[in-house]
Amino acid sequence: MKLTDEWFTAVAENDSGQTVIIAGRSGIDNFKESGKFNDRIEITWKYEGGAMPDETTARQMEEACDALKKAVEKNKLAILTGVYTGGGKRIWVFYARHNGAFGETLNSTLSSFPLLPISIYAEKDPLWDEYAEIAAMQSPDDEE
Repeated sequence: MKLTDEWFTAVAENDSGQTVIIAGRSGIDNFKESGKFNDRIEITWKYEGGAMPDETTARQMEEACDALKKAVEKNKLAILTGVYTGGGKRIWVFYARHNGAFGETLNSTLSSFPLLPISIYAEKDPLWDEYAEIAAMQSPDDEE
Protein backbone atom coordinates (compact mmCIF):
# COMPACT_ATOMS: atom_id res chain seq x y z
CA MET A 1 0.00 0.00 0.00
CA LYS A 2 1.38 3.34 -1.05
CA LEU A 3 0.55 6.38 1.04
CA THR A 4 0.25 9.63 -0.89
CA ASP A 5 0.08 13.15 0.50
CA GLU A 6 -2.93 14.40 -1.46
CA TRP A 7 -5.47 16.56 0.36
CA PHE A 8 -8.73 18.37 -0.32
CA THR A 9 -10.23 21.25 1.62
CA ALA A 10 -13.78 22.03 2.64
CA VAL A 11 -15.50 24.64 4.76
CA ALA A 12 -18.13 23.80 7.37
CA GLU A 13 -19.71 25.30 10.48
CA ASN A 14 -19.50 23.95 14.01
CA ASP A 15 -22.50 23.74 16.35
CA SER A 16 -21.98 27.39 17.33
CA GLY A 17 -22.08 28.59 13.73
CA GLN A 18 -18.34 29.27 13.56
CA THR A 19 -16.39 28.51 10.39
CA VAL A 20 -14.25 25.38 10.42
CA ILE A 21 -11.69 24.69 7.69
CA ILE A 22 -11.34 20.98 6.98
CA ALA A 23 -8.40 19.32 5.27
CA GLY A 24 -9.16 15.74 4.29
CA ARG A 25 -6.75 13.22 2.85
CA SER A 26 -7.66 11.61 -0.44
CA GLY A 27 -6.37 8.46 -2.08
CA ILE A 28 -6.39 6.33 1.08
CA ASP A 29 -9.19 3.86 0.32
CA ASN A 30 -6.70 0.98 0.22
CA PHE A 31 -5.78 1.67 3.86
CA LYS A 32 -9.43 1.86 4.87
CA GLU A 33 -10.26 -1.35 3.04
CA SER A 34 -7.28 -3.23 4.50
CA GLY A 35 -9.11 -3.58 7.82
CA LYS A 36 -5.87 -2.90 9.71
CA PHE A 37 -6.50 0.69 10.82
CA ASN A 38 -9.45 0.36 13.19
CA ASP A 39 -8.53 2.79 15.99
CA ARG A 40 -9.52 6.40 15.42
CA ILE A 41 -7.45 8.82 17.47
CA GLU A 42 -8.31 12.50 17.70
CA ILE A 43 -5.82 15.00 19.07
CA THR A 44 -7.34 18.36 20.01
CA TRP A 45 -5.38 21.56 20.58
CA LYS A 46 -7.50 24.40 21.94
CA TYR A 47 -6.31 27.94 21.31
CA GLU A 48 -7.32 31.46 22.29
CA GLY A 49 -8.31 34.36 20.14
CA GLY A 50 -11.18 33.51 17.91
CA ALA A 51 -11.86 31.58 14.78
CA MET A 52 -8.31 30.78 13.68
CA PRO A 53 -5.05 30.38 15.62
CA ASP A 54 -2.57 33.24 15.66
CA GLU A 55 0.58 32.91 13.57
CA THR A 56 2.81 31.68 16.42
CA THR A 57 0.31 29.07 17.57
CA ALA A 58 -0.34 27.93 13.99
CA ARG A 59 3.40 27.45 13.45
CA GLN A 60 3.70 25.42 16.68
CA MET A 61 0.74 23.29 15.62
CA GLU A 62 2.28 22.61 12.22
CA GLU A 63 5.65 21.66 13.72
CA ALA A 64 4.04 19.23 16.17
CA CYS A 65 1.75 17.73 13.53
CA ASP A 66 4.55 17.34 10.98
CA ALA A 67 6.76 15.56 13.53
CA LEU A 68 3.97 13.21 14.64
CA LYS A 69 2.77 12.51 11.10
CA LYS A 70 6.30 11.61 10.02
CA ALA A 71 6.80 9.34 13.04
CA VAL A 72 3.55 7.37 12.77
CA GLU A 73 3.42 7.15 8.98
CA LYS A 74 7.04 6.03 8.63
CA ASN A 75 6.12 2.41 9.48
CA LYS A 76 2.43 2.84 8.69
CA LEU A 77 1.49 2.65 12.37
CA ALA A 78 -1.17 5.28 11.69
CA ILE A 79 -2.40 7.63 8.98
CA LEU A 80 -3.39 11.26 9.38
CA THR A 81 -6.75 11.47 7.59
CA GLY A 82 -8.18 14.84 8.56
CA VAL A 83 -7.48 18.20 10.16
CA TYR A 84 -10.21 20.52 11.44
CA THR A 85 -9.34 24.13 12.31
CA GLY A 86 -11.74 26.72 13.66
CA GLY A 87 -13.87 27.71 16.58
CA GLY A 88 -10.93 27.85 18.96
CA LYS A 89 -9.50 24.41 18.30
CA ARG A 90 -7.58 22.27 15.85
CA ILE A 91 -8.31 18.56 15.69
CA TRP A 92 -6.06 16.02 13.98
CA VAL A 93 -7.69 12.70 13.13
CA PHE A 94 -5.55 9.60 12.76
CA TYR A 95 -6.51 6.00 12.04
CA ALA A 96 -4.09 3.63 13.74
CA ARG A 97 -3.26 -0.05 13.81
CA HIS A 98 -2.87 -0.03 17.59
CA ASN A 99 -3.80 2.75 19.93
CA GLY A 100 -1.20 1.82 22.59
CA ALA A 101 1.68 1.88 20.12
CA PHE A 102 0.37 5.17 18.76
CA GLY A 103 0.40 6.63 22.28
CA GLU A 104 3.99 5.53 22.84
CA THR A 105 5.07 7.06 19.53
CA LEU A 106 3.18 10.27 20.28
CA ASN A 107 4.88 10.59 23.69
CA SER A 108 8.37 9.95 22.36
CA THR A 109 7.88 12.23 19.33
CA LEU A 110 6.45 15.16 21.25
CA SER A 111 8.88 14.85 24.18
CA SER A 112 11.23 17.31 22.44
CA PHE A 113 8.47 19.97 22.40
CA PRO A 114 7.43 22.14 25.33
CA LEU A 115 4.30 20.85 27.06
CA LEU A 116 1.52 21.18 24.47
CA PRO A 117 -2.12 22.00 25.30
CA ILE A 118 -3.51 18.86 23.68
CA SER A 119 -6.11 16.30 24.65
CA ILE A 120 -6.45 12.85 23.12
CA TYR A 121 -9.56 10.82 22.40
CA ALA A 122 -9.60 7.31 20.94
CA GLU A 123 -12.27 4.85 19.91
CA LYS A 124 -12.77 1.89 17.61
CA ASP A 125 -13.98 2.97 14.18
CA PRO A 126 -13.42 -0.01 11.86
CA LEU A 127 -15.80 1.38 9.23
CA TRP A 128 -14.05 4.77 9.20
CA ASP A 129 -17.34 6.57 9.85
CA GLU A 130 -15.64 9.86 10.73
CA TYR A 131 -13.55 9.76 7.56
CA ALA A 132 -16.65 9.01 5.47
CA GLU A 133 -18.20 12.25 6.73
CA ILE A 134 -15.31 14.41 5.55
CA ALA A 135 -14.77 12.42 2.35
CA ALA A 136 -18.38 13.25 1.44
CA MET A 137 -17.40 16.94 1.48
CA GLN A 138 -14.83 16.44 -1.27
CA SER A 139 -15.91 18.22 -4.43
CA PRO A 140 -15.75 16.34 -7.75
CA ASP A 141 -13.00 18.76 -8.89
CA ASP A 142 -10.80 17.57 -5.99
CA GLU A 143 -11.04 13.92 -7.04
CA GLU A 144 -9.04 14.33 -10.25
